[in-house]
Amino acid sequence: MTTDQILLGVGLIVVLAAASQLLAARLRIPALLVLLPVGFGAGALTDTVDPQRLLGPAFSPLVSLAVAVILYDAGLGLELRRLQAHTRRVVVRLIWLGTLITWAAATALAVPLLDMPKRSAVMLGAILVVSGPTVVGPLLNHVRPTERLQRILIWEGTLIDPIGGILGAFVFHGVVSASGDGMRSELGGFWLSILVGCAGGAVGTAVLWLVLDRLRPNEILGTTAQLAAVIGTAAACDALRDDTGLIAAVVMGMALANLPGLDLPVRRPFLETLVSLIIGLLFVSISATVTPASLRHVVLPALGLAAALVLVVRPVVALLATLGTDVSRAERAFVGGMAPRGIVAAATASTFSAALVAKGVDGAQRLLPATFVVIVATVTVYGLTAHPVAGRLGVLRPARSRPLLVGGDAFAVDLGVALRSLGLDVLMWAGADTDQARITAAGLELAPGELLAAATGAGAELEGITGVLLLTEEDDFNALASMTLHESLEGAVFRLAPAEGSRGVVAPYTGGEALFGPGLSRPELARQYGEGARVTTRPVAGGLPAGHRLLFLVKPDGRLLPVTEGRTPSRHPGDEAVLLSPPA
Repeated sequence: MTTDQILLGVGLIVVLAAASQLLAARLRIPALLVLLPVGFGAGALTDTVDPQRLLGPAFSPLVSLAVAVILYDAGLGLELRRLQAHTRRVVVRLIWLGTLITWAAATALAVPLLDMPKRSAVMLGAILVVSGPTVVGPLLNHVRPTERLQRILIWEGTLIDPIGGILGAFVFHGVVSASGDGMRSELGGFWLSILVGCAGGAVGTAVLWLVLDRLRPNEILGTTAQLAAVIGTAAACDALRDDTGLIAAVVMGMALANLPGLDLPVRRPFLETLVSLIIGLLFVSISATVTPASLRHVVLPALGLAAALVLVVRPVVALLATLGTDVSRAERAFVGGMAPRGIVAAATASTFSAALVAKGVDGAQRLLPATFVVIVATVTVYGLTAHPVAGRLGVLRPARSRPLLVGGDAFAVDLGVALRSLGLDVLMWAGADTDQARITAAGLELAPGELLAAATGAGAELEGITGVLLLTEEDDFNALASMTLHESLEGAVFRLAPAEGSRGVVAPYTGGEALFGPGLSRPELARQYGEGARVTTRPVAGGLPAGHRLLFLVKPDGRLLPVTEGRTPSRHPGDEAVLLSPPA
C-alpha cells in the first residue's frame, strides 16, 4: 500500500471508532452494538480499512499491547478488600469452572454444528472461553446492576481474559504439533506461562513503584510512566512466552491498586479516554478483517453455537459457581445471563486462524468468522436484554439519587438526615474523627476513608454515587475537590459558595456550580445555622412559608435537584422541599 493509502486507512479507522461511540451514546445503547457492524461494513465496502494490509505483521503484536493497556486499567479497579467471603468464592469458581466447562462445551458443539475437525474445534473452544472488561464493563455501566453483581462480573471478565489468551496460545501450539502428546506437553507449560506473567508483573510493579516513589512525578508524567511500564513489561513477557504480557498487565494494575500507602499519580480522564479509543479501534479493525465470503456457510451454525452458550452453558456455569453461597436466585440468574465475548476472543481468533490456515490445518478458515458471529450474537443478546432482565429480577441499582455529602459539621449531618428521611440513600465522608463520630451517631453511612482522595470514578462508581455535595468549612478544599471530581465523576458536583470578596487561595477563582443561590454563601449559612436556623422538609403542594430558603427539591422518583446560583428547579405537585428554616 502507498503512504497515502495507509494514512487514509488509519485516519478512517479512528474516525469510524469515535463516530460509532458517539452514535451509540446518542442512541443510549452499548457502543459495541455499533462498532462491530461498522467495522465489518467498512472492511466489506472498501479496501482501505484493512489493518492487516495497513500494519502487516505488526498488527497482531500491536493488538496484544493494546489489550494489555486495557487490562491494566481494569486491574486498577480490582481492590482485594472489596472481594471477600462468598463473592470471592463465586469469582474463583466462575474463572476455573467457566473456563473448563465452556471450553469443553464449545469444542463438543463446534464439531457437529460447524463441521470442524477436532483440532480446529478445540482451538475454537479455547478462543470462546474469554469474556473481558472491554464488553462486560460497558454493558454493566449501561445496565447499572447492584454493586455486588458488578464487582463479580468485572473481576471475572478481567481475570479470565489473560488466562484465556494463554490457553489459546498453548492450544494453538498443541494443534500445530498434530499429536496428543504435543497437546499435553504444550498445556503442561500453561502454569509456566502463568509464572512468567506473574513474575513479569511483579518486576514491572517494583520498577514502577521505585519510579513513582523516588521521582514523585505529577499526574501527567505519572500516567506516562505507567503506560510505558505496562507496555514495556507486556512486550518483554510476550517476547519470552506468548500472551504472558496480558497476565503481567493485570498483575501490575491489581498490585498498584492494593499497595498500601502508594499515592498513584494517574490522570484518570486521559487514561479512560485512551482505553475508550483503543476499544473502538480494536473492534473496528478486527471486525474489518472478517469478509462476507467467509461468513457464507458459517452464520447459522455459529448462531446455533452462540445460542447454546447463552441459553445452556453460561446458566450451568453460574449455577455451579454459586452453589453453597449466599448469592440469591435473582443474582444467580443475572450472572447466568451475562457472558459476552469481546476483544481478546477477536484478537486470538484473528491471530491463530491466519497462522493455522497458513499451516494447512483443516477447518481453521472458519475460526475467525465463527468467533465474529458469536461475539456479535452475544453482545447483541446481552446488550438488548440485560437491562430489562435485571429489572425483572430486581437487581438494578435504585433509580433514586445517592448523593455523597462531604463534610461533617452540624449543617451537613442535619442535611444528610433530612435527605434520608425523604427516602434517599445518603453517603457521607469527613476527615476529622469528631466529624466522623457525628455522622455515625446520626445513623448515616460513612464512606471509606480514601474514597474522596482516590476520587472518583472507580470508587464513586462502585459506591453507586450519583452526585457530590461539597459542604466542608474550607472553601479552598471545596473548590479543589470540585475541580478534581468534575474531571472523573459522571454525576454532578456542587460546592458551597465562598464569601464575596473571599481571600482564599483558589476558591474565588474556580468555576463549578455553587449551591443555594445568591446571598447564601458558606459563611452566611454557618452564621444563620449558628443562630438557630435548621434544615426542614415539607411537601411543596401547600406552598413554601415566608422566610424559608429552598435548598433542594426531591422528585417523586427520588431525583435530587439542588438550588444553585444560576438555577432554581421548578416545583410540581408531589415534590418534597428541603428548606433552611429560620429559628423557631
